[in-house]
Amino acid sequence: MYLKKIGGVRAVTLPDGQIMTQADLPPADTMRWVASRKLAVVRGVLYGLVTQAEACARYQLSDEEFAEWVRAVSLHGEDALKATAVKMYRQP
Repeated sequence: MYLKKIGGVRAVTLPDGQIMTQADLPPADTMRWVASRKLAVVRGVLYGLVTQAEACARYQLSDEEFAEWVRAVSLHGEDALKATAVKMYRQP
């Protein structure tokens, strides 16, 4: 069996005790962004699994879009990342 060597952190422990690894991040070619995938990327960056620059480059996100995901999660939780619920959490 061949294991691909990667640079950087391989796994981090989240505050709830779960272990998050590189395999838990969405694939780089993700086109359909559901709330759980957005949350995985946000958690990966916040807990040091990947840097924000790496995440934005890998998933072709702008810094502003990623910042909005972080803001939504910090203010309203995972539900704020759902596309159908955006208007409930949007600031006037």
